[in-house]
Amino acid sequence: MPETRPIIRLLPGRDRRVKAGHPWAFSNEVAMTPAARALPPGSVVRLEGDDGTRHGAWHFNPHSLIAARRLDADPAAPCDAAWFRARLAEALALRGRLFEAPHYRLVHAEADGLPGLVIDRYGDVMALQANTAGMEAATPMILDALAGLIAPRGVVARNDSAVRGLEGLPEEVRLLAGDAAGAMVEEGGLRFPVDLLGGQKTGWFFDQREHRARVARLARGATVLDAFCHTGGFGIGCAFAGATAVTLLDRSEHALATARDAAALAGVDARVTTLRAEAMEALERMAGEERRFGVVIVDPPAFAKQRKDQPAALRAYGKLARLAAGLVERGGFLFIASCSHHVAPGDFADAVVWGVHRASRQGRAVHGRDARILHMGGAGPDHPLHPMLPESQYLKGMLLHLP
Repeated sequence: MPETRPIIRLLPGRDRRVKAGHPWAFSNEVAMTPAARALPPGSVVRLEGDDGTRHGAWHFNPHSLIAARRLDADPAAPCDAAWFRARLAEALALRGRLFEAPHYRLVHAEADGLPGLVIDRYGDVMALQANTAGMEAATPMILDALAGLIAPRGVVARNDSAVRGLEGLPEEVRLLAGDAAGAMVEEGGLRFPVDLLGGQKTGWFFDQREHRARVARLARGATVLDAFCHTGGFGIGCAFAGATAVTLLDRSEHALATARDAAALAGVDARVTTLRAEAMEALERMAGEERRFGVVIVDPPAFAKQRKDQPAALRAYGKLARLAAGLVERGGFLFIASCSHHVAPGDFADAVVWGVHRASRQGRAVHGRDARILHMGGAGPDHPLHPMLPESQYLKGMLLHLP
């Protein structure tokens, strides 16, 4: 019951961020009394300042660096099945305003008032990722709420994110309810197979939806290279938009096999070729062969897994931009992205500009590629940002024209 909920207090002078509306309280801001340390990870608590200020109801994990995550400004909020249903209903209503088809990220953690929870929707199938002890404990209530609101055919737990280790949780992928076989995602007039049990992340990168559409509009009549292609969302979209030839490059044969199925489903398989290789090595080899494409897309996995990786990651993004720009024919386009939240947008842009400037033109060492930036953006609107968590702006994308 809310009235018997444990009280966790912030240390004197350590409540400034929480008072400003930050949805996290770190372990060094909390009075870790023996009673607090004894609470089960994922407990719902009332968080208060040392001055008695009530900060609402929070999920608490005494063993995590982020010790508390805000659920509700009301310390008496029930945080029960009905509460979760109401939060999910709000998220569902917003996506209904944003999209015509039920294919989107339904819940994006803190920005949707459900810290640590990610849910992707593929029509009647869901992928659920609980990245905190609190959301792990609440998963049965979340499933009940989804059943009442959407009645999905199947729900898969994609609990294989490394961040779960920071909460003391194991990594796992398993079917939570129903049947997820034959899951599909619809985007831009296309349908793509999605392997929720064996694929990557939560099955599909909804965050790149708007970038995929933007790049596809430039692809008519062009040759396209889609590096780090995963299941081919960018490249197949380009082929469907009229690209003359598309090369999909990835190191995962499983991803490429799924991409070939998607190309066949879209009726563009005659113009789509897959290449299994380490992308950076393949780009260097193509540069040596003086190959050129009208559109080059490079959307790598995160180069900076931790803050200490940032300098090496920026060097890698610079090298990637140099190699990719060198493969773009005169007058062509380069799209490059980063999903490393430890790399700031400005730093990423600087690394890309550095790399493009040092790219060779037409195979000759000259003063580098001329370029104009056409677009800089982040994730789509189904990945909203919490205004007090700028670090959650993980996705950066740049579209450049190389005359």
